[in-house]
Amino acid sequence: MNKIALITGATAGIGKATALKLAKNNYDVIITGRRKNLLNDLKNLIKERTKANVISLNFDIRNKDEVEKNIDSLPENWKKIDILINNAGLALGLNPIYSGDVDDWETMIDTNVKGLLYISRKIMPIMIAQGYGHIVNLCSIAGKEVYPNGNIYCATKHAVDAITKAMRIDLNDFGIKVTSISPGMVETEFSKVRFKGNNEKSDAAYQNFIPLQAEDIAESILFAVKCPKHMNIADMLILPTAQANSSIINKK
Repeated sequence: MNKIALITGATAGIGKATALKLAKNNYDVIITGRRKNLLNDLKNLIKERTKANVISLNFDIRNKDEVEKNIDSLPENWKKIDILINNAGLALGLNPIYSGDVDDWETMIDTNVKGLLYISRKIMPIMIAQGYGHIVNLCSIAGKEVYPNGNIYCATKHAVDAITKAMRIDLNDFGIKVTSISPGMVETEFSKVRFKGNNEKSDAAYQNFIPLQAEDIAESILFAVKCPKHMNIADMLILPTAQANSSIINKK
């Protein structure tokens, strides 16, 4: 019987790559996201390329009632969730804090912090009751340091880092693993979303060096969840070779 993994924000980037990677490695997957058309495309792709079973849940992780309703709607045999991949998250804007867009702040906090908490709060009691589980939180190098104009996004990822450590403490008695994955520069929709569709700015972010790809992070997540029972990857910081920290990148 395959283990069941739930992946949030699975419609693109790291979430999509992780869902496919796990499905190819004998995990049944629950994929979630806001964009129903992309969710359906991924569901069909998983069915075409793998033998995994797949369920899609279309909801906005910022809405606590939607989160609870959708998890409750799962068939009983799908509620025994082994792995939760908290991938849903985004950055919006790149401005000094004194001229930041408050709506952008609200969206980042609601998605990156509150959304992660809503889904985790719903799944953790399931894992506690069954006596096992693994939560993987997608953090960022932005959760380890602060870079110019990153302010609120960095704050949300610092929160994810702290929440992950707190989860590991609170769930320790139940044998539930908690892992933080912190990527550096990964070429996904991330910059396009941050720059609100400005392709020139988003493309420039990945020029003149070789960034990580979503597949690289998916491979790292697979490694973490496949570790033996006695072993937990607590914290993994993954950078492209050209990147030294959040703001120093060797571009040639």
